Amino acid sequence: MHLDHGVTFPHRHTHSAEPLRADGTRRALRIGLGGPVGSGKTATVAALCRALRAELSMAVVTNDIYTREDAEFLLREAVLPPERITAVETGACPHTAIRDDISANLEAVEELEEAFREHAPLDLILVESGGDNLTATFSRGLVDAQIFVIDVAGGDDIPRKGGPGVTTADLLIVNKTDLAPHVGSDLGRMARDAAEKRGELPVAFQSLRGPEGVAPVASWIRERFAAWAVR
Repeated sequence: MHLDHGVTFPHRHTHSAEPLRADGTRRALRIGLGGPVGSGKTATVAALCRALRAELSMAVVTNDIYTREDAEFLLREAVLPPERITAVETGACPHTAIRDDISANLEAVEELEEAFREHAPLDLILVESGGDNLTATFSRGLVDAQIFVIDVAGGDDIPRKGGPGVTTADLLIVNKTDLAPHVGSDLGRMARDAAEKRGELPVAFQSLRGPEGVAPVASWIRERFAAWAVR
């Protein structure tokens, strides 16, 4: 889907998109979620939709290489009405469509905004990357903030290894903390290494099976949206 765009050569978009349209209306806040395969991005998106859908007008764009699997999961879970979920099939490495040639994702975002513009303008669009590696980052021409998701089962040395996704994302999520005792991951070590790599950038330790669930991440998004609404 959304592959018939007019860009012949990939362009790298590093500028930030303007928050206001030409007519003076404010577009939706766009937040990207990236991270390795299996880190829990789609489950986090689903949980965020459940936590925020009553207070924000939301939509989701998912990315997969050749399938619509992540979008179909969200549809089965009924986290949002079907018309608020769309899929991009990248046909190439996931980072290409979120960083280098963002045309397909930008088209999907703009189509969603246009579809709801008259009757229920969107406040927030979540753009989920396909599973990638520690170098994955979003173009600021596509999203206004980015979340990077890792999980404890991938090893407690991931924060120490760094990479642009870990070190520069606006929020780092260390997911599946409930598995730490079973896979031998030291959460204290991960917290120290993340703080050393990220400085003052925030880190959220998350278990979607725990009582808090996605609440800290939802609160972070609420804060971003409040700041966005007055820009």
